[in-house]
Amino acid sequence: MREAATVDVGRTKDVDAEVDDVTEELVGESAGDEAATWDAWDAAFDREEGPFDVAEVDLDADEVKRLDLGTLVITPFDKMNLQLQVDKAKEKVQALLISDGTSAMEVAVFAGPTRSSMLGEIREEIIKATEEADGKVELVQGPFGAELRRRLPVTTPDGKPATHLSRTWLCQGPGWVLRGVVMGKAALEPDNQDADLAMWEFFTNLVVRRGPEPAVPGSVLLMEIPQLDEK
Repeated sequence: MREAATVDVGRTKDVDAEVDDVTEELVGESAGDEAATWDAWDAAFDREEGPFDVAEVDLDADEVKRLDLGTLVITPFDKMNLQLQVDKAKEKVQALLISDGTSAMEVAVFAGPTRSSMLGEIREEIIKATEEADGKVELVQGPFGAELRRRLPVTTPDGKPATHLSRTWLCQGPGWVLRGVVMGKAALEPDNQDADLAMWEFFTNLVVRRGPEPAVPGSVLLMEIPQLDEK
């Protein structure tokens, strides 16, 4: 008759604890490697072709028709649809939404540090928020550095479950951070350059006027309601 095997429970717990420690260490190293890769993608993008800081361009040097929102100067494109998200109490613009009919992008400007980058911190916040909403996020090398592709569960107006897809572009300049959230066809077909061409060109042509006012890094830089006859 075969003898029953005996198990040292204390030893098993010790081994399990050691395995957990090694697993946590490997996960931490993996996360650190990923963050380093994302930082490298950001560093490879130099803003030479935009988006720009107002000190880097001469807005009066050409005949291009632009809209001046104070903190942000935008260049409209043919048949562009523009919506402003306005803080009614302050009568200021918090963000803007542009569309070409098939794709759309929400743009906002935030205060940032002048001598360091906070893109890693912003990415971590987006990743955490996505996970807390039971969504999924993938980071790839996009046109402006590390790009976040998000899939979030949502409910349609008629109560049916659905998935919302978006791509987040982040770009940091002297004292500011631009965020563009791409939706629609350009998010559904992220490798279709024709689908996101208008969004890419619009984001590239943005000009940020940070201003001298102090602001906490990460806080929204409010914009003015534009005058339609502005150059």
